[in-house]
Formats: sequence, structure tokens, C-alpha cells
Amino acid sequence: MSQTPTAAYDARWTRIMDCVALKQPDRMPVVLYATFWLAKYGGVSCRELMYDYAQTRAIAERAVLEFEPDAYSPMVLGTAAGPSLEAIGFKQLQWPGHGVGDNQPFQYLDREYMKADEYDDFIFDPTGYYLHTYLPRVASAFEGFEQLPIFPGLHYFRLVGGMRPFAKPEVRRALEHVVRAAEEIDRFSQHHIDFTARMTTLGFPCSHGSTAIAPYDFIADYFRGATGMMKDLYRNRDKLLALLDKAAVFLLKQAVATARASGNPVVFIPIHWAPDAFMSAKHFETFWWPSFRKLLIGLIDAELIPMPLWEADCTKRLEIIRDVPPGKCIYWFERTDMVRAFEVLGDVVALRGNLSPSMLTTGKPEEVDAAVRHLAENVFHKGGKLILDAAFGLPDETPVENVRAMFDAARKYGA
Repeated sequence: MSQTPTAAYDARWTRIMDCVALKQPDRMPVVLYATFWLAKYGGVSCRELMYDYAQTRAIAERAVLEFEPDAYSPMVLGTAAGPSLEAIGFKQLQWPGHGVGDNQPFQYLDREYMKADEYDDFIFDPTGYYLHTYLPRVASAFEGFEQLPIFPGLHYFRLVGGMRPFAKPEVRRALEHVVRAAEEIDRFSQHHIDFTARMTTLGFPCSHGSTAIAPYDFIADYFRGATGMMKDLYRNRDKLLALLDKAAVFLLKQAVATARASGNPVVFIPIHWAPDAFMSAKHFETFWWPSFRKLLIGLIDAELIPMPLWEADCTKRLEIIRDVPPGKCIYWFERTDMVRAFEVLGDVVALRGNLSPSMLTTGKPEEVDAAVRHLAENVFHKGGKLILDAAFGLPDETPVENVRAMFDAARKYGA
């Protein structure tokens, strides 16, 4: 007799949570993480996936029902953001049909969104810096916020006088623009909520409910840019360290609130600047790891489950990043050798990943089968708490038959 959807949901989620707690699950869990691969699967363009909520939900549901993963990624949030990005006039990204071709993926625009001489402003008053400087630079909906009053110091009759800027035409236009954008984003969010609820009724849990970011990556990616940040390691060392400490506090506060609102304890943290090739061990231990560990411990203390995705090769970082409480995290690895990761981290964290993108996109189903078998035999069956996935979710070009081979092999070798 087949399980009820509720029992199936509980069994799938228990497999994931057993891995987190370093308990041996009944079989190796496997996750469906997909973004623009859904366009290939559904026979539509990437642009259609971004702008058609109903179609995206239908394609994602069909994929979940075919592959029956133990967890799926929030696929509506991951792909259907086109109307919301347009609504806020987002400037840091190009997306299918908006800056890039209809079948091209996201393209991030690495620029200096915060100037080197603005560290003091950001450190002193992060909210004020966001309102007056950062938000108008990265999203046109906020153009006009530069004219808002300086809020710290408004009191008594100064509060009365401080209200005058809200009457300025540019501020009023910005506020109206933000409200319209918020209405579109609310529609977008409701589609995600409805899709997640639908999957729950069918017996499938979502892999995570929120995201966070490493403080170093937060500043390097979205404020200073790659060139500016590398210069700051030498030219603005003390200010950078001060901002990392402060960012760890407000990023944690935001991540905890978002995760609790989602109802899902797993917090996904894509990592960009930690790999071995990006900075020296000394810089990693000085600038990157301390503020990130503070974030991890804060999430754990809030009874959440951090899930960093360690992009590229982080083999040289393994001994350092094992310094977390055991049985509290999922470490997802892209290119780090998973057998070596298991040897160093197997008694501390659950592991996730890491089938090769090149093998998935250009290999044959039998090669996918062999790769899954390798991970199962050398990690899971030797005691590793492995959640099988691709290196960074399914590459957009992955043939559907290779995805079928991945899920078939997970059940064949993961018992």
C-alpha cells in the first residue's frame, strides 16, 4: 500500500533531518535543485519561465512529480522574478529578455556600488546609508530617496520640520513607485507560497525557506565590487574589518527573521569568495571566516540549520571550516572532492552535492549512474551523511535523461 502524502512528506523530511543530526537515514536522500533547467524540461524559453507565474508553477510541479525528490528547491522564487525585477528597476542584474537574450541566464553586473570613501557613512548609520545612497544606485524605484530627511536626530519639533522632504515631488514619486513594486512582489511571493503549499499537500518538502550571505561576500559582491574589495584588503583594512563585524550582526538579524517567517529551518548561503583560488589562507582566516562563523553560530543558536554552498574548490579550507558544533549544519560542496570532505568533516556536518556539471551536461546516463555510485559507495555507505545533488543544482543544459539517471541511481545505490 502506498504512503499517504503526509506520511511521504514526513519520511522525506526525516531523511534530510537525520543527515543533519548525523544519524544514518533509511536511504541516501536526493534533492531537485533547478532554475533555468526547468525551461529545457518544459520546452519554453528562459524568459517565459521568468514572466509566466502559472506556467512556471505547472512545469515545476511536473518535474517534482516525475522525479519524486526528497526535497525540491524553491523553484518559483528562483526563476519567476522577472516582473518584480522590472517593477523595482533593478540595476545590478540582467536577466532573460532584459539585458540578455531570451534563453540566456542571469548576468550579474560587478560594479562599485559603494565608494571607498563611504565606509564611515555605512558603518555609522547603515540604514541611512541604504536609504540615501545605496538603494537609489541599485534600483530606480528608490530614486528620490536621496531627498529623505536624516532620521537620526529628529525629535520633538525637529520631527515636525523633518517631515518637509516628504512633500517633494521626487520623494512622492519614489514612494508611489515603491508601493507599486511592492504590490507586484507580493503577487510573486504569493505564487511561491501557494506552490510550496501545493507541494506539501502532494508530500514534498522544500529544501530551504530562506537565504543568507557571508558578510565578506555581502560587501564584495554587492557594494565594493571585485576590484574594490581586493584593494580594500590592503588600503582599507581596519574599516573593512569594522564593517564585517557590523554586517554580521544585521545580516544575522535579517536571516533569522526571514527563516522563521518561512517556517523552514534550513537557511541556504551561497558562497562566492571563500574558494582556495580566491584569497590566501591568511586573508581567509583574517577577513572571511571570523564574521562568517559568527553568522553560522548565530543561526545555530536561533535553532536554524545553516546550509552554505561552498562554491569552486575549498579543499584547503576544510580543516578551518570544521570549527562548528556537530550535527547542526549542511555543507554543500561544488567542486571540493567529496571523499576528502567526508574524511575531514564527516563527524561534524551533513554533506550535499556534488555531481560534476560537465558530466551532467555532456556525459551519458551510464556515466551519471557511475558517478552517483561512486559517491554512494565512498561517502554514504562509509557513514557519510550525504544528500545527493548536482554541484550547484542542475545545469541549465542538462539532458532530461541524465536527470532521470541521477534520480534512478540515487535510489539504486542509496539504499
